[in-house]
Amino acid sequence: MSEASTQTAPGIGQQLRFSLRRRVTLLATLCVACAVALVSAAAFVTVQTNLYQQLDDTLERRAQNALQDRTMAQSQTQRFPAAFLSLTDTEFALIDPGGQSAVDVGQSVPPIGNEERLVAAGADDHSLRTDTRSDTRVLAVAYEDGLALVVAQPLGPTRTALGKLAIVLVLVGGAGIILATLAGMAVARGGLRPVQRLNQATEHVARTGELRPIPVTGDDELARLTQSFNTMLGALAESRARQQQLVADAGHELRTPLTSLRTNIELLVAAQAADSPRLSDADRAELDADVRGQLDELTQLIGDLVELAREDAPRAEFERLELAEVVERALDRARRRAGDVRFEVTLHPWSLNGDSSVLERAVLNLLDNAVKFSPPGSVVRVGLTPTGPGSARLDVADSGPGVAEADRPWVFDRFYRSSEARTMPGSGLGLAIVQLAARRHGGTVQVGSAEDGGALFTLWLPGAPS
Repeated sequence: MSEASTQTAPGIGQQLRFSLRRRVTLLATLCVACAVALVSAAAFVTVQTNLYQQLDDTLERRAQNALQDRTMAQSQTQRFPAAFLSLTDTEFALIDPGGQSAVDVGQSVPPIGNEERLVAAGADDHSLRTDTRSDTRVLAVAYEDGLALVVAQPLGPTRTALGKLAIVLVLVGGAGIILATLAGMAVARGGLRPVQRLNQATEHVARTGELRPIPVTGDDELARLTQSFNTMLGALAESRARQQQLVADAGHELRTPLTSLRTNIELLVAAQAADSPRLSDADRAELDADVRGQLDELTQLIGDLVELAREDAPRAEFERLELAEVVERALDRARRRAGDVRFEVTLHPWSLNGDSSVLERAVLNLLDNAVKFSPPGSVVRVGLTPTGPGSARLDVADSGPGVAEADRPWVFDRFYRSSEARTMPGSGLGLAIVQLAARRHGGTVQVGSAEDGGALFTLWLPGAPS
């Protein structure tokens, strides 16, 4: 039993599922149907109440006229009030407490019940009721001692009029519901057309991978949704372009060291052959140094590529850290490979929320870049200084040739290398990683000129004094 239920449940769910257009149409139809039903019911009840009230008022007026006009008329057999002649188009009777008619002028006698006899006996001054057997509205008023005037009007014409009104209301209401359904379908079709375009665009992107924006018309919520979707497509296109450019640039940068490494390895392998000339110790040592250098260059390049590829990855949880300690750790690593280049360091306490590994990598890249362009025996100056409320600057100044004005707008781009840097080892990714780290921490990085003409890189970071 449970297996059968499990198998049939998805089918039932699919049958009960409605599209958004159908739900909008159904909602509009239900709202109009409820409104029409309420208005029709209110109109019917109002008209019914007014018709019954008019009927009761007519009976009351005729009875009061008969009571006020006591002029007597003479028939062949008896005398009777002349006002009774005005009641000949209705059913009336003048009855005693036993319900017997005291006047007979050939009129139709209304139904007589206990209520009318009580009025004739003086127990009540008047009564008003509906006789269900004859479908008649019956009014009884006290006439004289021991007599009551009973006036009645059939409800048939009134009920016929109400029946016709009910038919008209049903027809008009049904027509209104049909028109509301058609209008709801038209509104749903027109109003949801932007949603349909979004759906088609999404399917097109999933099917072809083409990130083509959707034309935006209007300024309503759906138009803003389309604009947001186009913004998302633009961001995806930009991310894809960056990835493609990264892959292309990485392939280009990897080709040269891999080719050189392959050539050196082939030379070493060929030198091991029995019939090949032997390499001298100096040549072998030079080849070994080249291979190690190329391996180090590949290792650094791959590490930089991995770091840049994580640009769109989820951000790590930031922690409170001391920036001066991060700079000190980066300096310890930079000194081990700086040779005879010295560092002059001035650090002030500064704390911020961030990722220590990312910041340390960025600072190390700035230090390595300064060491690379500084001549032997020169000095690299490092300073961490608060500049105002919530901001501090980290300066790294080298003693090299500096960065030309023409190169400064592009120096932080991936794989960009100036004409002076192309002859030196490096991948052209270090400064791009510095800029990425600065943006992740809400800061910026700039390049300028040091006092002695070298390059000055300034990393601006938010935070507070420790």
